[in-house]
Amino acid sequence: MNIVNSPITGQEKKSDNTSPYSVLVEFYHSFNNQDFCLMEQNWLQTAGASMSNPLGGVKRGWDEIKEVYKKIFNGSAKVYVEFYDYSIYTTDDMFVAVGREKGTIEINNEIIELSIRTSRVYCCYESQWKQVHHHGSMDNPQLLAKYQTTLL
Repeated sequence: MNIVNSPITGQEKKSDNTSPYSVLVEFYHSFNNQDFCLMEQNWLQTAGASMSNPLGGVKRGWDEIKEVYKKIFNGSAKVYVEFYDYSIYTTDDMFVAVGREKGTIEINNEIIELSIRTSRVYCCYESQWKQVHHHGSMDNPQLLAKYQTTLL
C-alpha cells in the first residue's frame, strides 16, 4: 500500500485527464474555487450516485448531491480543503481514494480548522472517471456541530 502524504489542493498540474490523481486534482480544484460546472463534470449525474457527509447526511442521486455543493458555494463562508495521508486503490473500471482532509472555513473574520476522514469512489463511465460516492466524517463532535451551524 502506497500512502501519500503530500496534499492534493487542486492547484497541482494534472498529468492527464485519465488518471485517478488528475481526477482528484480536478475535484479539489472545483471545490476550492467554488466552480460548480467543474464539480458537476466530476460527478456521475445519475440516481446511483451517493454522498454521506457532515453537512447533508445521506444524499442519493446527483439532484440531491448538487444542492449540498450549491449551499456551500453560494453561502457566506469560504471553505477550503486539501486531501492528504491518502491511498488509491484501482481496478480497471473503479478506484477508491481513502484519506484525510484538512482545511478551513472562514466566515465573519473567524477561521475554523477542519479535520475530516474522507473516501471517494469513482467508476469509469463512458471512458471517463466519475465520482459515484463520497463519505466524509469528523471525529470531533464539537467541530462537527460548529461546522454544521456555520454552513447550514
